[in-house]
Amino acid sequence: MLGPTLKLLRPAISGQAALRTVAGVIAHHRIQSSPGFREAARFCLAQLRQAGLPAEILSFPGNGRQEYWGYLMPQEWNAQAATLRLVAPKKKARVLAEYRDHKIALIQRSAATPPEGLEAELVVLEDGEEPAEYEGLDLQGKFVLTRGDLHRVHELAVEHHGALGIVYDGMREEPHSRPLYSLSEDRQYTSFWWETTGRAEPTRCPGFVLPQQLGEWLRRLVRQEAAEGRTVRLHAAVDSSHYDGEAEVVEALIPGETAEEVWLIAHLCHPQPSANDNASGVATLLEVARSLARLIQTGKLPKPKRGLRFLLPPEMTGTYAYLATHEELIPNAVAALNLDMVGEDQAQCGSTLLLTKTPLSTPSLSDDLLALILETVAAEGQNFMGVGAYSLIRWAETPFSAGSDHYILADPSVGIPCPMLIQWPDRFYHTSADTLDKVDPEMLQRVGLAAAAYLWWLANAGPREAHWLGTHMVSRTEAQLTALRQNWLDQILEQDPVPPAEKLAQTLDRLRERLDLHVEHRRDSLRLLQRLAGSEHLSRASFWECETIEAGQREFQRAQDALQDLFGLEALPTPPATELDEWEQQAAHMVPRKLLRGPFPTNARWKRLSLQQQEDWRQLNKDLDSRLLPVLAGYWMDGRRTLLEIADLVERELGQRRVRELVRYCRFLETMGLVEIEG
Repeated sequence: MLGPTLKLLRPAISGQAALRTVAGVIAHHRIQSSPGFREAARFCLAQLRQAGLPAEILSFPGNGRQEYWGYLMPQEWNAQAATLRLVAPKKKARVLAEYRDHKIALIQRSAATPPEGLEAELVVLEDGEEPAEYEGLDLQGKFVLTRGDLHRVHELAVEHHGALGIVYDGMREEPHSRPLYSLSEDRQYTSFWWETTGRAEPTRCPGFVLPQQLGEWLRRLVRQEAAEGRTVRLHAAVDSSHYDGEAEVVEALIPGETAEEVWLIAHLCHPQPSANDNASGVATLLEVARSLARLIQTGKLPKPKRGLRFLLPPEMTGTYAYLATHEELIPNAVAALNLDMVGEDQAQCGSTLLLTKTPLSTPSLSDDLLALILETVAAEGQNFMGVGAYSLIRWAETPFSAGSDHYILADPSVGIPCPMLIQWPDRFYHTSADTLDKVDPEMLQRVGLAAAAYLWWLANAGPREAHWLGTHMVSRTEAQLTALRQNWLDQILEQDPVPPAEKLAQTLDRLRERLDLHVEHRRDSLRLLQRLAGSEHLSRASFWECETIEAGQREFQRAQDALQDLFGLEALPTPPATELDEWEQQAAHMVPRKLLRGPFPTNARWKRLSLQQQEDWRQLNKDLDSRLLPVLAGYWMDGRRTLLEIADLVERELGQRRVRELVRYCRFLETMGLVEIEG
């Protein structure tokens, strides 16, 4: 069923044209709420209109005060020039950072200096994230050099100890793709996010970014000069301004015959160049829009049944703003797809194309459809005798993870099934080395073809297509449940010593709960097929649900049989009853209900807490040791489930149980005005 569509679309999608579009996008410094972003938005608007699409730029307040669903819009910022110089010792004087050469050399949203600049001593911090590191240090009116978390260093060094500005020489490590010092001559993308609605206005300051190699040299120089009783001094000059401005979202629509729609989204922001992140997603979206529009205009494709909406927002902020001001469109959105970092040259970047699936709290048939499309698109190789196809690229399906616009759309309070295509890991992610030469036009073509097929299939799917996808979904469900059971069994067999029978019984009971959650999610997902079929009844729908339930029961029985056979047990004991600890008892009486749509905008709220509460919040996030766990928990907070039930659901999806931390987290959400708690 995919073959004819792919055959028609394949020659229409041009990777080379998309690569030229990437080059056009990276000509702009695309910081959210900035003139550079606005110019990039106008470039994209021109591309869409040249393709004959009705397109426009929507503007939202960029003033640091406006919130959409609680998410704060950053104030507009513009930088004209910035230079950091080493001025003492004079014999070592040199330029350390120049904004004209590297936009990433300036910490984005840096505050301006006086016209004559600022000259001050440099003090070295290792990371500067703990108060103890500042004991005995005099930072008043000085610059600090750090590898630590920028926002924490700003709070401690600038807000609390009077530092003048920050010089950052850190670089994010990735064990397999970016080992320590592998990008020692490149700079890490770093940004201030000034919170203007907290308990007090932030102390804005200038900041610069150095490559690790240069940072190490500067650290040695500070130590050498200090040993001889001298100091290292820097001169910083920044011509920048913060002001109430605008934030833009580019929108285009290919109208359909009905009010229903399918959405394609890619974030347009990030500093110059940021070629793969995310000019590649933007260029792919533009190529898909252009190609589909052209095929419809020439009569090779009919007008779609459902409309196709294309969105280019600043990441997160623009998506919140668009959804909050277009809530009437949300019920009509059948599905969406997020393109984020899709153009990588895998050999250079060390990346794999990942299909990031929707969370188990949101029913979705999009994951299955997109996987089937990718299997077909990627099967470009033939074996020796030409009787079997295989992929010539690395790609994989992975469970839900957050971090981009899809996690807003897929939130159950929004309810738009939205998988993400992303290349990860990327050796050059968020660095000055994310340049045009790291983008592969063949990869752009493959992803563009997959995205176009996904959109077109969903835009025109009817009863016949729904039946086809339903049979595949049942087959894939059976395979996924089998893999879930087998992985569970492998983990047990790897344990030494062998768990006692009572522990095995508890483990089996946990597997049953996980299987039940996956079965329920798949049943809810199958029910979405009726929306595609329209008024025509899907005769096999109830049968598919029964098959899904039976598959879960079958895998549970296989798991039980395996335990008995492998460990010589005639029967497993009944799992012993467990008493709730004090945190579980609290959670059992708490029923949280979200007060705003979308994921919790905690980044816009935690600065409103008292200073002690801010420290407790920071410690809680360390204790959670997971950025995904609170996201998944928030998805289930619908005012019907207790927090203990939510903790159980998160454990079944993520494999982590943090009841104590979730109770504390929920209390913080209540203090921030993001949830109401009954009980």
